[in-house]
Amino acid sequence: MDELPADAVYDRTRPTELAVSPDGDRVAFAASEADPDEDETLQSVFVVPADGSRDPHRLTRASGAWNVEWSPDGSKLGVVMVRDEDVDMRVGRDDEGENGADADGETDGDDAEDAADEDGEENGANGDDEPKPQVWVYDLELGGDARQVTDREEGVRDFDWGPEGERVVVSARDPTDEEAEYLEQRREDGPVETERLQHKMDGQGWLDTVTTYLFVVDVETREERRLDDARGGGIFEALGGLQPAWHPEDERIAFCAYHGDDPDDTYVYDLHVVDAADGSVERLTDGEYTASGPVWSPGGNRLAFAARNPTNWYVPADVAVAAPDTGEYRVLTGDLDRTLGWGGGPQWLDDRRILAGIGDEGWTRFVRLDAGETGVPEGPDPRHDRVFDRQSRTETHLGFDADAGTVAAIRSHPAEGYDVHAMDAADIDAGPDDADPRRRLTDLNPDLVADYDHPGTARSRFESDDGTAVEAITHYPPDFDPDDPDPRPALLWIHGGPMAYDQPQFALLTSFWTTRGYLVHRVNYRGSTSYGRAFCEALKGAWNTVEVEDLLAGTEDLVDREWADPDRLFVGGFSQGGVNTAYVLTRTDRFAAGLAEHGVYDMRSAFGTDDSHRWIENDFGLPWENPEAYDAASSITDADRIDTPLLLTAGGNDWRCPPTQSEQLYRTLRKRGVESKLVVYPDEHHNVGDPDREIHRLETLDDWVARFDPGREGDENGDETTGAGGEDGADGDDGDGDGGTDDH
Repeated sequence: MDELPADAVYDRTRPTELAVSPDGDRVAFAASEADPDEDETLQSVFVVPADGSRDPHRLTRASGAWNVEWSPDGSKLGVVMVRDEDVDMRVGRDDEGENGADADGETDGDDAEDAADEDGEENGANGDDEPKPQVWVYDLELGGDARQVTDREEGVRDFDWGPEGERVVVSARDPTDEEAEYLEQRREDGPVETERLQHKMDGQGWLDTVTTYLFVVDVETREERRLDDARGGGIFEALGGLQPAWHPEDERIAFCAYHGDDPDDTYVYDLHVVDAADGSVERLTDGEYTASGPVWSPGGNRLAFAARNPTNWYVPADVAVAAPDTGEYRVLTGDLDRTLGWGGGPQWLDDRRILAGIGDEGWTRFVRLDAGETGVPEGPDPRHDRVFDRQSRTETHLGFDADAGTVAAIRSHPAEGYDVHAMDAADIDAGPDDADPRRRLTDLNPDLVADYDHPGTARSRFESDDGTAVEAITHYPPDFDPDDPDPRPALLWIHGGPMAYDQPQFALLTSFWTTRGYLVHRVNYRGSTSYGRAFCEALKGAWNTVEVEDLLAGTEDLVDREWADPDRLFVGGFSQGGVNTAYVLTRTDRFAAGLAEHGVYDMRSAFGTDDSHRWIENDFGLPWENPEAYDAASSITDADRIDTPLLLTAGGNDWRCPPTQSEQLYRTLRKRGVESKLVVYPDEHHNVGDPDREIHRLETLDDWVARFDPGREGDENGDETTGAGGEDGADGDDGDGDGGTDDH
């Protein structure tokens, strides 16, 4: 069996989002690819027929591409992309000057319209060294390259089409003159000045006071109009944007924001509707939810949206529906006791039925909701059905879209990679004994899938110390037989979140280990979603308790089954998985070595330096009011109990789990003489994004394990030195390979 090399990251294509055309005949999707020459991850945009009659057609490669949206008539495709300024905006005569001259007849080199900076080099859009994300539109009837529609100096976050396809609505930052001066100072490495409580956000860096607004933009003329009262606000704005959704027939635009008095101290995100004609704004929800992803029903009388509890993230995320005409809204899935899954919707199948993806005991499946004919459904329990039982629990859907009777989904299977599938909405009731109605539209990873033996998958249930039933998913090498096992080296790999769940899907990290003969054991410990509120909420304010019991019991179960070699056990994880790795190692010396990546180990010091103060306060209170809770949730206070060799990794600009956290634990262990190593990736956030660094991470993890694995004595990596090093905040999911985003 060939080992999957670390540089297989260059062979991986991962779909990230998709959109079904208004007639249901085509599917557009964005996919992530690695460029070995430029050492960057690119986002490509494709279009493919929904009947699978031909291969996907690539439209572009860009540094970033997201928010793929069809125009209402299906003739155009809009995408937010990061690419050099449209040549149409850089050459030729303008209305008042000639040959790129300004209105005063001079090319002063300072205006944003000039295509060159003072050194005469192309500077991308808007005078900055790097281009900013803008809305670009492909005319799929005429063909050719995309046309740049927006030219915002601070870029565009997201957009949606107007009902006639002649306008778009975009959300974009709009600094005042004073704020623009400060931003320029910051670009020139000037001092950071802030009076904000939420002063930083991972991936965004230091936050400022610039307001985000909705703008209506004419697609042809590029003329824009700001909707002054349709503005952003709240902690989630820096991560989620305003998420505009234009009504299918009139001037109403739904968006999400917080307009209260404490924007930096709440996770409330309300659903609003603005009238694009007069700019008036109506708030639909009243502070109960973190609302996101609004979608108008086909007839336009209701809005479906995701609703999360803003003070208790252990409560399952629900689907809700609102009727703007009456101001009524309600949750449709409150009695389902399952959370919305990754990329789970909701999407309307017609004016009555909604399709959503839910996390259901360690996998993502479809649920169909009955929203009634009009208004908001009445009664205690709106009807919902788990559907599409043809889907196996050894695969998952990482995102989907539905329109005009077509459902398209991103399918992931541990041994078969990622691909885009489509099926008729009428076949959503297909059961396990029916023929699979899905049409495979892509073959995105042929070499990666064909050239290596990817893992088999087994589910197991065991009892934790207090008798609680817990489930684990174990990925194993193809030559391993769970029914007639020979013990193998095993890696307990712990998912992040903690409010997340492991599910069977393709992950480069998993295949990397199974092709080297290791089992990868993933325990959905208490605190994981998809098993109901009580199971998840058992961890609220109680980190370093039941989840550790579950992880240790899961390891013992693996040994008792004679699947794992007890002398060759390893433990690791990314984000909350790193947090939990340290917890585990304070309790046992069962493992030969640990790998704690991008974690938090001192909760008190994290409170002032990370971006999660509101969440941590919701769980533990304030550190000066409840210091015992912070100490109990900190592995640094029990570091004298760790004797297991530990590799620690961190991102230099990680504001979710700051690098100082790894530094503290590393120095503590070194002071005590525990074998340990620290790897910090400069400029990386709560992820490891550059392909070369992803390769480095994988190699470093492998070197560390080989160094302490008695079964790899004589291994070329198994000496005291480490090789090129390792990284994988890869698979795009904070290193967990679950397709989701970790809160920690």
